[in-house]
Formats: sequence, C-alpha cells, structure tokens
Amino acid sequence: ADGTTEKTASSKKSSSWRDFIYNPQTGEFMGRTATSWALIFIFYLFFYGFLAGMFSLTMWVMLQTLDENVPRHRDRVANPGLVIRPPSMDIAFSRSDPEKYGEYVKHLEDFLKPYNDSIQERNDLCLVGEYTEQDGEQEKKVCQFKRSLLRQCSGLSDTTFGYAEGKPCILVKMNRVIGLKPRGDPYINCTVKRDSALAMQYFPSEGRLDKMYFPYYGKKAHPGYVQPVVAVKLLLTKDDYDVEQTVECKVEGSDLRNNDDRDKFLGRVTFRVKVSE
Repeated sequence: ADGTTEKTASSKKSSSWRDFIYNPQTGEFMGRTATSWALIFIFYLFFYGFLAGMFSLTMWVMLQTLDENVPRHRDRVANPGLVIRPPSMDIAFSRSDPEKYGEYVKHLEDFLKPYNDSIQERNDLCLVGEYTEQDGEQEKKVCQFKRSLLRQCSGLSDTTFGYAEGKPCILVKMNRVIGLKPRGDPYINCTVKRDSALAMQYFPSEGRLDKMYFPYYGKKAHPGYVQPVVAVKLLLTKDDYDVEQTVECKVEGSDLRNNDDRDKFLGRVTFRVKVSE
C-alpha cells in the first residue's frame, strides 16, 4: 500500500511539472497564455526601445557640442612638456664604436625625414616673429621648417650628428598643444649640472622657437604640420669623457611654465649623457 501511495504522489508531481511547462487544457505555457506572453513581449520591446532611443538622443546632443578638431577640455595641458630625440634619458656611447651610437643616429635620421628640405619646400613661407593665425581658414597652411636650419645637427654635412666626434646633437621639441600661442620670444636654454659650464651650440641660432609655428590646429585640421625643433650640440672635450653629464633644458623667454615641481617635464626636460673614447 505504501509503495502504491509513493508511486501515485510521484506521478502527480511529474504531471504538475508538465502542466506548468505546458497545460493542454488551458493552453498555458509556463503559467501564461500566448496572449499574456505577447503582451509582455510588446511591453518590454517598447520599454527597451524607448531607453535605447533616449540614450541615442542624449549621445547625439552631446556630440553636437563637440568640435572634431579641438578637444573640449584642455585645462590640464595648457603648458607643453619638452621631449628629446633620440628618445632616451640616458645617452651613453663610445665615439669610436659606430655600433654603440648607431641606434641614436638612426632615431635622429628617422625623426628628421619629414623635415627634409625637399618636403618642406612644398609648405609656406611664413612671417618670422608673427603668429600664423588661421581660425577662419578651412585649409590650414603649414610653415616651412627645413632640416638644413639645424646646420651641424641636421645630419646632412655630418651623417653621425656629431656622435663620431664625441660632440653629440640632441634635438629638443615641445609637445603639441592645440591653440597654444606662447607670449614673448620663446627659446630653449640648456645647462649642465656641474661646477663649470659646458660649451654648447644651438640650431636655429639662440635656440629660438619662432612664433610663426603657432598656433597648432590639431591633427585633423592641420595635416602636415611639423613643430619647431631646436638642436643642441654638446661640445664635450676629452676631459669630459667617461663622466656622466646631467643636462637640463628649459623653454625660456615666454609665459610657458618650466618650474613645476609636480611635473618635471612641464616646460623642461632632464637627461644624462656619457661619452667614452
């Protein structure tokens, strides 16, 4: 009798589950009729469609406020940092071993290719000492910066950029900042952290960053733009060999910041050079 009762209970339980999934008497599927499921489907279709529409509208409105050429918020990069080429904070090599300085030379050569005179001659001659403002121009012109301006550090007369003679050239440039118009007459000035001064040459003369290369209008609006570069030739002597020289370069002569203790690359850059025989 007990076995029969258990079988009956099990059969009822199984039947209950089958009726829940699909009840042939009421036509319900998982407790709801087809009409009920259809209404629920339509409700959520409209509900999530409305949410998607609101999201799309919000994104569209936001995008209308943006300029595809100029970032909306630029307060954190109002002042540019300085970087050097070759891209190393520790430059060490033997002047008598081309394999030691070959990588540095290659970096400089690759970096200066867009500055080749043959390429720059296609660009415009701009007024020296004047901003090249083109706010209303659809097509922005690019001011010439010929590689030959770097003279002994151009890699043209000396393909080793001074590394073979132990007087290496370092290229210093500012990071691009859209709309930047530095006041005054900006130039790069480098010093060596030691008791005695180290002789240096600057190209272009006096390390000037001419204002005609400013402002920059962005990668999309200002294609082909090349920022000005200053080459610093370190005139090391044999007495300076095998001694690490710490060099700091700053942008001077303008309103650009170069003494922020929280950002050591803001308007300045520090690197080390060690040359051996």
